[in-house]
Amino acid sequence: MESSPLLFRALYMDPHGTSIFTTFSTPGNEIRGLSFFVLAITGGIFLVVSALLIHVLVRYRARPDDDSEPPQVFGSLQIELSWTIIPILIIVVLFLSTARVLFSVQDAPKPKTALDVVVIGHQFWWEFRYPQFGVVTANELHLPLSTREAPRPAFIKLTSADVMHSFWIPELSGKTDVLPNRVNEMWIDPQSLGLFRGQCAQFCGTEHARMLLRVYVDTPEQFQQWIANQQRSQPELNGNGAGFGNENSASGAVRPVAAVSSAPNKVAGNTSGNQNEAKYGQFVFEHQACINCHTVSGTVASGRYGPDLTHLMSRETLAAGAAENNPQNLEKWIADPDNFKPGSLMPAMHLSDRDNAAIAAYLETLK
Repeated sequence: MESSPLLFRALYMDPHGTSIFTTFSTPGNEIRGLSFFVLAITGGIFLVVSALLIHVLVRYRARPDDDSEPPQVFGSLQIELSWTIIPILIIVVLFLSTARVLFSVQDAPKPKTALDVVVIGHQFWWEFRYPQFGVVTANELHLPLSTREAPRPAFIKLTSADVMHSFWIPELSGKTDVLPNRVNEMWIDPQSLGLFRGQCAQFCGTEHARMLLRVYVDTPEQFQQWIANQQRSQPELNGNGAGFGNENSASGAVRPVAAVSSAPNKVAGNTSGNQNEAKYGQFVFEHQACINCHTVSGTVASGRYGPDLTHLMSRETLAAGAAENNPQNLEKWIADPDNFKPGSLMPAMHLSDRDNAAIAAYLETLK
């Protein structure tokens, strides 16, 4: 697969891995502490039972020269009390410890400085909404650093647009189910800067394994700058089609006569010197079914079925982490999504290479 180098880097070379034993948030720390406590108790039980079993096997093993019957024990009050009371005490301790963690995580008070985030699971990508700022993005969640001196936890509401998913960032929080027609809640107070990787942890269809998510923990200043950039709308480069003809191409796209005659057959990924190609790309984009699925704020594109593309090029990956976001992969993704993500619900539009390159050139302006 063409995306395998990126997947290798994502799995093995990112700053933060997916170990549940290394956590950087209060909920994660609570869950990790409980895990170690339960592991210590169950490990102790295993060692005691194993030692008793080995002792019995060695002490009372059959010997070649001994045919005598071992002593028979018919009831022992001490043994009966020990194997009844001790397990009950262990269960009570585990129950109380688990209840303490559950209440401390689920019933944590929400401070006034909290950040609200809405997570919507789709097949097979994540939608993130910031209602306090009017920002919508996909697959890459940005959160501000939360410290003891300046707490800024993120309180997250989760729901699904289709089937059951599960939101899991191992180093920040435990798994939370994402269900249709239901809203679950969780919170995170990330205490370390950097990139954290997550995953849908509930089988949700063909491309479940590639329903990845990335969480960027920024400084407060970086987060505000990111929010400000995400709040910007994109301009209509072509003035709603002004100056474009209505000649049909072989692919069915409406094509600008002047642009077709003067533009090269294949357009390079870098559009900095080719504004006309980006304008034509927007024209093709807005005259295809793209606008029925995707939103580009400030333009006629207002679809809700696919990811918001308003600031597509501010993201590091395409297709929920399946491929690196660069001009080459972007054009290949537009031409044939199955190239990177077999079973993806985004269809191939079967446009000409010229139109695919033009759409990619336009999307590269969405920064």
